Amino acid sequence: MTRNIDLNSDLGEGYGAWKMGDDDAMLGIVSSANVACGFHAGDPLTILATVREAAARGLAVGAHVSYPDRVGFGRRAMDVTHAELVADVVYQIGALQGIAAAAGTRVSYVKPHGALYNTIAVDPRQGAAVIEGIRAVDPSLALMGLAGTQILAQAARAGLPVIAEAFADRAYRPDGQLVSRREPGAVLHDPETVAARMLRLAAEGVVEAADGSTLHLQADSICVHGDSPGAVAGCRGRDR
Repeated sequence: MTRNIDLNSDLGEGYGAWKMGDDDAMLGIVSSANVACGFHAGDPLTILATVREAAARGLAVGAHVSYPDRVGFGRRAMDVTHAELVADVVYQIGALQGIAAAAGTRVSYVKPHGALYNTIAVDPRQGAAVIEGIRAVDPSLALMGLAGTQILAQAARAGLPVIAEAFADRAYRPDGQLVSRREPGAVLHDPETVAARMLRLAAEGVVEAADGSTLHLQADSICVHGDSPGAVAGCRGRDR
């Protein structure tokens, strides 16, 4: 039996005249919006417009925090100090909180982006900095992280609410980590495949890894990237 499950997407990642993904379409599909905070993408006008639209649609708003890496779109790992990473997280959450207040809504969770997301899934040192940054701003904010990885247990031990996330349009390694975007087949493009994986995650809590093995994932939310070809069609396919 398919259960109700949150659907999220990374949004507000354009910059000036440059657009990233089909935000308008995704905002009509998802229940949670992970909004860029300016460190990997997102200018103030784009971020404000995205949050306003999310608020108008009654969506949950999350701070999509990142390493300071606009050139690499936040997809390059960085060996930053604990203090730097805490400050970066505090800064980004605070910025989005101000925009959310102006849009008549609030930030309810934090989802790290790209390389930071992948790093804290396996690195307790950087995980501790992200957790400290969130707690310093608002300990009621939930941390969204990769289902089955150490960061969720680490955050829960620190007293943060957690949201376990799975991906319908990303390939998984047999150990439950995501296949690097630098590798072929890391992002799934076929809408029917994305829709089928989404439905199976919701109904059975399982997803097929790149080697054909089955991963059991207890996910609270499923992410589909709006910049992936076929993402919108795949999301709509879940309703058929």
